[in-house]
Amino acid sequence: TAGTVFISVKNRDKSRAVDIAKTLNGLGLRIMATKGTASAIAQAGIPVKDVLKVIEGSPNVVDYLKKGEIQLVINTTEGNVAEKDSYSIRRTSLVYHIPYFTTLSGATAATMGIEAMLKESLEAKSLQAYYKDLEKTR
Repeated sequence: TAGTVFISVKNRDKSRAVDIAKTLNGLGLRIMATKGTASAIAQAGIPVKDVLKVIEGSPNVVDYLKKGEIQLVINTTEGNVAEKDSYSIRRTSLVYHIPYFTTLSGATAATMGIEAMLKESLEAKSLQAYYKDLEKTR
């Protein structure tokens, strides 16, 4: 619900990623992205920090993950080079307990969840409580 989101997506996902970035930025999260994705986000008027891919040198996304400067990762890939880069990002996210989404459907659901958590009060209920509520309506 706070901090920085890293976004790097394949070309055909860029327009939907821009929508996600807009929503997350509107909720107060900062956006960090690789060059191509950052360009698409910036063209939409959304503030974004450009970060290097792993193969481009340091400091790169993995360096930022290890330093605790990224709290959420959205990464869709296409092609062998992107898959190799993606592996180190996924692995680092896993080791450092950073949520990671590899599909825009998952990223959209996470964005909706973050938005709900920030705008509404959430209440946890046990499954049994839902069942009892259902029984009352029958």
